[in-house]
Amino acid sequence: MAFPRIGISRCLLGDEVRYDGGHKRDSVLLDVLGPRVEWVPVCPEVEVGMGTPREPIHLVASADGVPSGGERVRLVGVQSREDWTASMEAWAAKRARELVELKLSGYILKKDSPSCGPHAVPVRHGERTTRTGRGLFAQALTDVLPNLPVEDEARLQDASIREAFIARVFAYDRFRSSG
Repeated sequence: MAFPRIGISRCLLGDEVRYDGGHKRDSVLLDVLGPRVEWVPVCPEVEVGMGTPREPIHLVASADGVPSGGERVRLVGVQSREDWTASMEAWAAKRARELVELKLSGYILKKDSPSCGPHAVPVRHGERTTRTGRGLFAQALTDVLPNLPVEDEARLQDASIREAFIARVFAYDRFRSSG
């Protein structure tokens, strides 16, 4: 029997790919879901060429930016102000299309990440910050696969949300496999 494929932010698997060279291994997810699924790990920052360790990045509101949840943003380095928007947007669109071919049945993204956060990602508006953004990869993923079950690891700590996500993943997998 083939297990459903679930995309996951690589740092949640324990891979040392975060900006500081660390990880955010989530043992609850790995212990509960790991035996029941096939993981498809992705790290947008590493795959777009930022390297590890690297300068932190954030979303900055900008009229000439790209869509991010309810905002238009640019993805920039915190200190250098290097603009990664065009590179990330192009890479994310291409990677999301590749993931369609892998027949994913769900995705677990890293909360608050300017590339992976699925919702309520911080957006800088000068001195003020709102939580109205979406990571640029998460935006591309949900644009290409709007019905794919998607959650972040923080919400999945809640047992009822986790069980509902698992049910949605297995239902999506059955539906996708039957068509």
